[in-house]
Amino acid sequence: MAIPNIGFNHHKTNQAELEIIELSNLYTRSMIGHDPQVPHRVSFFMLVYIELGEGEHMVDFNHYRFGPGSLIFVQREQVHSFDFSGQPQGKVILFTQAFLDKVHANMRLPNYTPTHLNQQHNPILQLDSTHHARSHILIDQIQTEINTPASEPLIVMYLFSALALLLHRLRPALSHDNLSAEQSSKLARFFSLMQQHVQQVRDANWYAGKIHTTYKTLNQICKLATGLTAKQMIDAYTIVEIKRRLVVSKTTTQQLANDFGFEDSSNFVKYFKNQTELTPSQFIKHHLS
Repeated sequence: MAIPNIGFNHHKTNQAELEIIELSNLYTRSMIGHDPQVPHRVSFFMLVYIELGEGEHMVDFNHYRFGPGSLIFVQREQVHSFDFSGQPQGKVILFTQAFLDKVHANMRLPNYTPTHLNQQHNPILQLDSTHHARSHILIDQIQTEINTPASEPLIVMYLFSALALLLHRLRPALSHDNLSAEQSSKLARFFSLMQQHVQQVRDANWYAGKIHTTYKTLNQICKLATGLTAKQMIDAYTIVEIKRRLVVSKTTTQQLANDFGFEDSSNFVKYFKNQTELTPSQFIKHHLS
């Protein structure tokens, strides 16, 4: 059975584009219509806040240990799965790009950057007792405001911004704050173009031309933001997208070779193995066993 693609319920949130749910409410499939403990792809952003319990959370086929005070960041379009074996307690904050756009229009926050393409990226932030308590208060305040009659969206945005800035300060490895506004804009355009065209084009020079800059400049921006060259970013995005399609849609090796412009399936398998040290069939066997 294909892994589901999960969309955001805009109607449920009355177009507010942000929702907070109890983690324990996901234990049964009846609330959401699919099993959250098997891999699924999300079209929105997600923060999973763990108050009690331990386990492993899978994000894009890597498994990360969590415990009390863990905060798990899931980017939109990532494939992930929950682990409820330890009956963890906490909150799940769901929000859309539209919500982030509204936040950025009203206040200054760090821009989204695809740092998850770097293999050193860790989606889990472990909070100390002080920041655990502060995050708990802010999340509760967001939820209280959402549930208040005639809730004020601006208050929700300010509270969310306070939480986002608090958490961002605890992640010094996110060096993309060093980017200028112009560099951030170029990086965003590069990533957007890559999402649209990576099946046909994996030439960094082509992308540099499309955003009206040089390969050298694009390379510098990518290194500042993610620690990867432009070509490494393209390869990393290509591989993670191939992995998602192998699992999400169970696309065959031959079809993926065609979709991504390889001359034949053997070249595709060679490319995949060079990047991952696994063949596509070995990867599928490992993650669907």
